[in-house]
Order: sequence, then structure tokens, then C-alpha cells
Amino acid sequence: MKDRFSIQADAYKKFRPVYPQALYNYIMQFVQDRNYALDVATGNGQAAVALASYFQKVYAIDTSTAQLAQAPKKENIEYRQCAAEETFLAAHTFDLVTVAQAYHWLEHEAFATEVLRIAKQGAVIAVWLYDRFQTANAALNELMDHFYFQITGPYWDAARKHVDNHYNDLPFPYELLPTRPFAIEVRWTQAHLMGYLSSWSSVQKYIEVHGRSPLPLIQAEVAALMGAETIVVRFPIYLHLGRVG
Repeated sequence: MKDRFSIQADAYKKFRPVYPQALYNYIMQFVQDRNYALDVATGNGQAAVALASYFQKVYAIDTSTAQLAQAPKKENIEYRQCAAEETFLAAHTFDLVTVAQAYHWLEHEAFATEVLRIAKQGAVIAVWLYDRFQTANAALNELMDHFYFQITGPYWDAARKHVDNHYNDLPFPYELLPTRPFAIEVRWTQAHLMGYLSSWSSVQKYIEVHGRSPLPLIQAEVAALMGAETIVVRFPIYLHLGRVG
């Protein structure tokens, strides 16, 4: 698994949106036992913390120590630096395996082999992502499209195309379970919107190449469109849900 978020770990924690409780409640309908869960590529531990309310013990793994340092500590969560494709975990242990906003970074064949090893028969695997946000302001949406495709487009990792395709082009070799749409809705200030953009891996790559941030290229337009107001921002969530045979 690639590490694209250590540099901006603090911004990632501060500005990234939070998954809705309804998403976890829906997933849990299909989980047979609630002993052990594994959150893969946990980042700053957002999903792991939510899962800790449902399970006796949660293991949360990531390759980035900078991201793990941002994760909240809970008594029943164990954070470990570890690759998703080759873990230290015991065989046939987990009732649920989750991958939030990171499935496109994995080596999918190796990961599927590891899931078969560590998950219980009949365990659930839940993989989800959120797409680019939309607002009620058409001009702001157009500006964000321009920033995404034209300004930072060349600096996205090739794996980003899988997010654009909502993971429908990636292997998911499990018995499919029914899913439904979800969304994250938040109210943001101009500062929060710009902070969120700063957490993009493409922005960090742009800085690496050019020695300066691309954010000033759109900052004046964002300020003109938003001013001191807050706006409702909506991220659609796409959930892939399966059962391990």
C-alpha cells in the first residue's frame, strides 16, 4: 500500500469529513458476531473509533506512523503500523474488515488473500469511499471542478481514477451484500474548504514539484463566492459490501 498522507496528516485529521453514523448502523445489520473488527488503512482512526462502539476489540492498521499519531486512543483499539497485504494478525479472527477511502491504494490480489486468511468464514468486508463534494452554488462547483481536473489533475496518483469510478472497476471477490446510498453533509466556512483542499495528495504533489501551493490560484475566487458565509457541502458515499466465504 502506498503512503500519500503522512506529510499532511494534521490537515487530514482537521479537515476531512466524518462518516455518518447511519453508514455504520447499516453495515452492522449484516455482521453476525461483534468480537473483533479490523480497520485497514485507518489513517487517523476515524472509522476505528466508530467501530469501537460496536466491537469487543478493534485492530487498526496503517503504513503511516504520522497518521497513526493523530488517532484517538481508546481502551479497546489497538493501532499498529502494518501493510494491509501482509499483517501480523491471527488467522480466522475477524467478524468485520473495513477499508474507508483507501481501497484504491491497496494491492488487491494480495489483500484479498490476506482477508481470506484473517477473517472468519461468513465475516463481512465493507469498503467505502466518498466522491468530490457538491454545493448549491453552481459557480463554486465549477471552480472546484477546474481545480480538480485542470490545476491539480496532472498531480493525482494514477490510482485516483478508481475513486472517480466509485471502485466499480476494482476487484471485490466476495459474496455481494445489498448496499444503499449514503452522504456526508457538513456546513463549512471558506477556511475549512481551503483546509480540506490542502489535504489532497495532489496538492502535496504539486507543492513537491513546483515548490509552492496551488491554493492561491483559486483563493480570491473562493473568497468572492463564499465571503464570510458558511455553506452546506455534500459528499456522496459509495459502499461496497460483501461476505467472506
